[in-house]
Amino acid sequence: MSVQQLDRELDRLQGLWSDGLSDAYRVYLDSVRHFDADVQPKLALAAALIEVGTRLQGLGGRAAPPTTLLMGDLCLARGSRLLADNAPLAVQVAFARAIESISSAAASETPAPPTRPLLQQSLGATR
Repeated sequence: MSVQQLDRELDRLQGLWSDGLSDAYRVYLDSVRHFDADVQPKLALAAALIEVGTRLQGLGGRAAPPTTLLMGDLCLARGSRLLADNAPLAVQVAFARAIESISSAAASETPAPPTRPLLQQSLGATR
């Protein structure tokens, strides 16, 4: 993914890029090296968007204000779309399970598992 394509993908999320999304993206790039080079940036961005989206949703913490919830929804939707378009089915399912695990912990008011290691593990799913 070129810088121009990445800029288009992040059109509405510019403020998030400097607020941790870029750091998460760089971390996830190391977790996608086993995929084809053309999908690596897309999958790293998907994981970063989902991580930031769950954080913005306030899962496991105080409820977020409505505008922050909407940004979290946007991150989760874009991340999910990138996964649907570029990830093998096993990775898509692993991400869905990870998000479900994080969400159910928040709903039951129990500590959520650490998001980043959970998503990194999901990127390595094979079945």
